[in-house]
Amino acid sequence: MNHLLPNVLLLSALFALGSCASSGPAAPAVSPAPDTARKAATAAPVPAEDLSRYRPTFATPKASVAPVTPARVVTPTNHVNAQVEQRLRDQAFTNQNVKYAQGYRILAYVGLEKEQAMAIRRAVISRYPEETDYLAFKQPIFRLWVGDYMTRLEAEQALLRIRPLAPKAELESAQVIINKTAY
Repeated sequence: MNHLLPNVLLLSALFALGSCASSGPAAPAVSPAPDTARKAATAAPVPAEDLSRYRPTFATPKASVAPVTPARVVTPTNHVNAQVEQRLRDQAFTNQNVKYAQGYRILAYVGLEKEQAMAIRRAVISRYPEETDYLAFKQPIFRLWVGDYMTRLEAEQALLRIRPLAPKAELESAQVIINKTAY
């Protein structure tokens, strides 16, 4: 029984090698004569199949000779009825009362040390006094957010400015204050 296992393994290895050998590229049955080998080496390579007859051809566009005339200016006319006008006024009044919108803030610090959070806050405020900072403490963690940005592009630009002061800063989606000058 002990001799049977190595024999089975050897036989399966031979079958595996034999199947790999039969799937390889076919070798020429007869070795080429020395004269044909020299001709094959000096002959130009056979070009690939010519597919130019299948490629589409397009006519060359003709240049327009006529000058381009500017479009005629159309003045809009106001055909808003009273009901639509009232709804527009209501919507404008509602929009004046909106204080928050979905935007981005930079999370400049998250950690346990208040001194480090305050140091980053002082560094950001001294360098960029126009930025608004928000420091929150939810035991035991301090979080420092910077700025109110409506678009991700604005937030990314500010993040690049603040990164030297807060190396671990990252963007976070948040409710941001709209029109800070009104408050």
